[in-house]
Amino acid sequence: MRTPGRVTLGSALSWLRAHDPELAATRRAVRTAIVMPALFALCGQLIGSPTTATYAAFGSFSMLLLVDFTGPMVQRLQAHTGLAMAWAVLICLGTLVAHRIWLAVTVMVVIGFLVLFAGAISSVLAGASTALLLAFILPVTSPAPLSQLPDRLAGAGLATAAAMLAVSLLWPRPTADPLSAPAARVCRAAAEQLRADASWLAGGRGTPDVGQCRVTAHRAAAAAELRGVFDTTPYRPTGLSTSSRAIVRLVDELTWLCDILADSAPPLDARPACDPDAHAVRRAAAGVLDEAAGLLDAPMAPRDALRAASEDLVTAMAVMERDATGRLSGHHAGTATPSRVHPVIGMLDLSFRAQELGFATLQIAGNVDLAASAERRSWHERLLGREPGTLTEPLVSARDRAATHLRPQSVWLHNSLRGALGLGIAVSLTHVTSLQHSFWVLLGTLSVLRSNALNTGQNAMRAVLGTLAGSVIGAGLLQLIGAHSTALWILLPLAVLIAGIAPAAISFAAGQAAFTVTVVILFNIGQNPDWHIVLLRIQDVAIGCAVSVLMALFLWPRGATAAVDRALAEAYTDSARYLAGTVAYAVGRCGSGPAPAAGPPLEEGRAAAAAARRLDDAFRSYLAERGAKPVPLADMTTLVTGIVGLRLAGDAVLELWQRAGEEDAGTDRAEARLVILGAAGHVTGWYRDLAAALDRAAPVPEPLPRNPTAEGRLVESLHHDLTDERGRSTATAVRIIWTADHLDVARRLQPNLAAAAGPHRTS
Repeated sequence: MRTPGRVTLGSALSWLRAHDPELAATRRAVRTAIVMPALFALCGQLIGSPTTATYAAFGSFSMLLLVDFTGPMVQRLQAHTGLAMAWAVLICLGTLVAHRIWLAVTVMVVIGFLVLFAGAISSVLAGASTALLLAFILPVTSPAPLSQLPDRLAGAGLATAAAMLAVSLLWPRPTADPLSAPAARVCRAAAEQLRADASWLAGGRGTPDVGQCRVTAHRAAAAAELRGVFDTTPYRPTGLSTSSRAIVRLVDELTWLCDILADSAPPLDARPACDPDAHAVRRAAAGVLDEAAGLLDAPMAPRDALRAASEDLVTAMAVMERDATGRLSGHHAGTATPSRVHPVIGMLDLSFRAQELGFATLQIAGNVDLAASAERRSWHERLLGREPGTLTEPLVSARDRAATHLRPQSVWLHNSLRGALGLGIAVSLTHVTSLQHSFWVLLGTLSVLRSNALNTGQNAMRAVLGTLAGSVIGAGLLQLIGAHSTALWILLPLAVLIAGIAPAAISFAAGQAAFTVTVVILFNIGQNPDWHIVLLRIQDVAIGCAVSVLMALFLWPRGATAAVDRALAEAYTDSARYLAGTVAYAVGRCGSGPAPAAGPPLEEGRAAAAAARRLDDAFRSYLAERGAKPVPLADMTTLVTGIVGLRLAGDAVLELWQRAGEEDAGTDRAEARLVILGAAGHVTGWYRDLAAALDRAAPVPEPLPRNPTAEGRLVESLHHDLTDERGRSTATAVRIIWTADHLDVARRLQPNLAAAAGPHRTS
């Protein structure tokens, strides 16, 4: 029988785990609660330097609570070393410019923009942005003679050393991404589903057995778990590393794979067609997914098995594509008529479904390989955001990544400009009003500045209310404790611990209250308790909150929801253009005819990929933004996943025709070209209309219905390819029909997307 105390402790731990996934905030708070008071005591009581004590305390607070570098331990320590060097430079710069108001404001704006915008380059820079800003905020808002510069640098140096020891020795952070384990479970469940479907299709029994149904339920449950973990993982959009971004893309791709699996389920009321090559592709895809799951569980394991399994899948798909022409010839002869349209296309449906599954599986394998390769990069490559396997120099890669966000629609650019201007205004106010402890104005600005004016106002109100509550608690503690500084030393670690956990586990206001109590204790240790600091703290934070609200109202006031709508519109427009380009490339490979041969749409592909990255940033900002979501999260997720489906359709068409050999240039396929281009025009035109609806509040277009007449024209136009003078079908005919199938996949996405886009028009 458990004692009441143990039950209470267990309940508290359960509550903490429920409100702090992976105990990430608790881990940082525990480290800070140990290190920060110890350094403050060492520098203030033993060394006797208040300046060193202040910079050591806030340096350790910044390096332990505001940053959480990822990767192997060696690279984390390298990142902390780089952060320390940046702190030294920024402290020197802030100390030099603090005495001239115009210079301090100008440099604050420039530093603020560069630090915030640098997050677009890499997760290392993004994750350290707040800590870097604090390194400049502290000296620039506290003018002091240059003689104090050594004490300031000494405090930052002690904080760095202590932070590195704490990171490596005190409860080290796990290296695994929180999405890796559920993604691995989805891979294994999908592999099990593929094998079960292949066995069922090969066996041809009347109805699926209980085991088959159990496999399907297992796969659906695993997919739902992955999506749930994704929606609740407390990521900031700027904190995603290359490997994390790859795994985030896996969420969409695995969702897409599960949708394909559900859509291609074996028929319940008819004997399935026998296609040994399609069954072999499904089994090969299952092998790839099993290897991908193993690499997700152990990213540093060898990748040879995954790459070998991927090569086997590519080989199986090539064999299926080659043999599909023979199967079509064996089942079809004579001229196609409207009544025979569906049987002709249906003969290739099983192999097309296998080809679609195989291609989606190869995309997943590529992302898993990318995530594992990213974990093997050097710290220098991580810092500059170099993608694994690229041939470009790191600086060129960083420049290209930054250029992607130098656009008026970029959420990152918006946030960087707004943050820099807000910090510049706050610096000017601190110098004009000569506030005591004026750097808290900057911290108030930084802590509540968000991408939405309404939510910034809500955060400002929470910050003021939290500060008021913390001030009352702090004033009460000072009255109770009186001149007993020992009690303040005892309370300081507890206050730091609560200040670190409360924002994630309780609320923003609770975190602000605990932070206020920490500041009250910090500035009264070793002095006669002064409750007037409470009033100063409220005044400082109120000014900081007012600045952040003003800047949010002045610049891009519609917030993250509107940013996601714009990013969705841009991504759908560019992805539709890419799909149209791949189809144009396909018809150019069909032989002679009026259409000129088009090259691969490489530029359109790069534009679509860049738009997808910007959408990822905006969507993560939307998830991280506090407050009620005007659009249901499920609808927003459906729209984001639709981009993946549209781009995968384009990728599949491109790869299908890039694998094609030289075809008979004398065959006239002009009619087939017209049918394919017409279908592509209708499908991509619908997506452009959807983009307009998302961006300009236009009506959502009605989904396109299936067009049997066009399918009949396509089969009729391929009559000579389907049955040549020797009674054989050509590989070109199969690829043309599969191209039409990929366009039909993009069409079948439309009803769900139209339903999800509806709430946007009323939000």
